[in-house]
Amino acid sequence: MKITRSELLDVVYRFYPRKMLDIAREHVPPGELVYDDTEEHRRLVEAASRGRAEYPTWKAMIRRLGDRYRLQNESLHLLSGGTDPAYSARIWLTNETAMTFHVSLLGPYYGIHLPGISEEEPVARDVAREIEATYPGYQPIPPELGDVIVPDLFEPRAYFGVATIYLCLFSEVWTWADL
Repeated sequence: MKITRSELLDVVYRFYPRKMLDIAREHVPPGELVYDDTEEHRRLVEAASRGRAEYPTWKAMIRRLGDRYRLQNESLHLLSGGTDPAYSARIWLTNETAMTFHVSLLGPYYGIHLPGISEEEPVARDVAREIEATYPGYQPIPPELGDVIVPDLFEPRAYFGVATIYLCLFSEVWTWADL
């Protein structure tokens, strides 16, 4: 089944509200965020809680991958009560270059952020196979959709003021591969 832009935006808006103008409160000082009071945020917190409960599945998968590659788990913040929208990890392809991969807690999606080097392709295929075996029904978000800027989004974690579908469904860890 092909993923659509509309489907992904519906998922994003389920967990992140549109601009807060219509839900601003009189007693909140100008510029103060009230995102934590929204139904969308409550859903994100619930998804993160489910992610903590299902963490053993993720841990088993990254342990298998870690047996084959130099792997760094980027999901420990989730275990400490964070509201990350995805599990995330990185595999070091060289001493200086890593690819990251993410499994969303908000919908049946995953992403592999490639650094653009020759060593990445066989590793990316292996990671995709492992994710799809561990999380049946999950699909990769193609770059032409993942890089779409989400319009009218109130998202306190926006990266330099811009929130893409990738950022919303995979967290700020998605952007770390660009640094």
